[in-house]
Amino acid sequence: MKSQPARNRCTTISTAAALALLAAMSGIDWASARSARDGKRDEIGQPRRAGPPILAVVSLSDQRVTIYGAEGKMLQSPVSTGSTGYETPAGIYSVVQKKEVHQSNVYEDGNMPFMQRITWTGIALHAGVLPGHPASHGCVRLPHAFAQQLFDLTDIGLRVIVVRDDILPSDISHPVLFKPDPARREAALATPPPTRSSASDQTRTVRVGVASSEAEISPGSAKHLQTLKSIAAAKTAEAEAATKRAAGAKQAAARKSAEAAPMARMLRAAEANHAKAEELVKSAERQFEKASSPEGGSPEGAKQAELAKERAAAKAAETLTQLQAARLQAQAKTDAAERASEEAKAAEAAKDLAVEAAEEATRKTSPVSVFISRKTQRLYIRQGYQPVFESPVTIRDADKPIGSYVFTALNYLNNAEVRWNVVSMYRSGGSAAPPPAQEKRGKAEARHTEPAAADVAGAKAALDRIAMPREAIERISQVVLPGSSLIISDEGASIETGKDTDFVVLMSGEPQGGIKARRREPRRNDFYGPPFGGFRLFW
Repeated sequence: MKSQPARNRCTTISTAAALALLAAMSGIDWASARSARDGKRDEIGQPRRAGPPILAVVSLSDQRVTIYGAEGKMLQSPVSTGSTGYETPAGIYSVVQKKEVHQSNVYEDGNMPFMQRITWTGIALHAGVLPGHPASHGCVRLPHAFAQQLFDLTDIGLRVIVVRDDILPSDISHPVLFKPDPARREAALATPPPTRSSASDQTRTVRVGVASSEAEISPGSAKHLQTLKSIAAAKTAEAEAATKRAAGAKQAAARKSAEAAPMARMLRAAEANHAKAEELVKSAERQFEKASSPEGGSPEGAKQAELAKERAAAKAAETLTQLQAARLQAQAKTDAAERASEEAKAAEAAKDLAVEAAEEATRKTSPVSVFISRKTQRLYIRQGYQPVFESPVTIRDADKPIGSYVFTALNYLNNAEVRWNVVSMYRSGGSAAPPPAQEKRGKAEARHTEPAAADVAGAKAALDRIAMPREAIERISQVVLPGSSLIISDEGASIETGKDTDFVVLMSGEPQGGIKARRREPRRNDFYGPPFGGFRLFW
């Protein structure tokens, strides 16, 4: 018999083994969970502040993510980013898709709960195992509880910034930063939306940063935003009604076409019968002429041939009457079918216009995103993930680096002022300078490193060098909403920028293994439908 202590040891070992198995099955990192409870910075359980999340900043060196709203930090958690060869690329992204349950089609162990995609080729935030160091294939793994909490808080469009070293967003003001122009805004409300070239392009609704209640913005701005939402709701209702009318018209056209089909067959049959009757008349006339001829005819034969000719003529007259009636009926049914078809086409065209108007009105409730690239010397504007404007831009000393900065409109100070913050991609200079020489930090030190304040001086210097076209300023002043952003960078837009995305900007001086690993030829069964320009979903 075993001693009591031995049994206790066995029980302890069995319990530990069971917990380990449970952790492996559920993907929970118990060490990280304990750190989240005990550490000061891993604030997974921190109560959510008023307003929606606006920014997510992922620090590669610190292996953590911080979620910010208009009033500052909301949540923070440890993460696990891409391992060597699969590095999560430092850059500027936004959430383009959310799926509570998702499975990778590339990696066998690719269970990705609470997935929030930031590139269509496969980089995402999702729940996963956190071993305490970079270990993913390029995604940003989150603790399961935090991933679920974040999933419930965010909307498509959340700005996600991946930086080498943690950066704290800082308030900033500058004359170049956009301000709402009430007069132009109200004029824009009365302007009908432009007709797009294709009704097949579906506009994605992006809500990030739009104030969740009117109390969060000034009365004048709240009224403007509420007006935009009311217009969008009315246009959406009109589009729904037009869609129903188009469906009804299409069904009516199908019925009329079905009714016309039998009449067309009857008409063809009547035409065939009449043609046959006329042929019989011609044959009877030939027989009568033969029977009446002096060479081979006879009075009796001529009389019978004449009776046959009269019967054939009567039959031909009867079939002609039937043919004329069939023509009238078929024509009536054909005309009705054609009218119904034209009405269906008109209803479909009206539906397309109504849907376009609804999409345009809904898009106007979304924040605007502006990207200025020193590389291309151009300014680009997107709203609701759709390109709306592009033009050259003047950058003073364009041959010199300007850095990379993300400016975000937080809320309205009054009807003509917006409060902005900025995140610089690097601790100083805003450019891809090599990290400062220092001793390698230990894990404990790295986990408790405070973020560096954004390089506000560098950001203001970058804004000082920008001269925007008046047309761009006028367009932006009509649509500045909380959550709107301005990106200034030495880089150009990544190839990841496309349909249904905001601007994606990658830092060229940083490892990009997590992106490069996904650029491969698709297998035969890999097709999920390219969201833009030839890309497919690879993961």
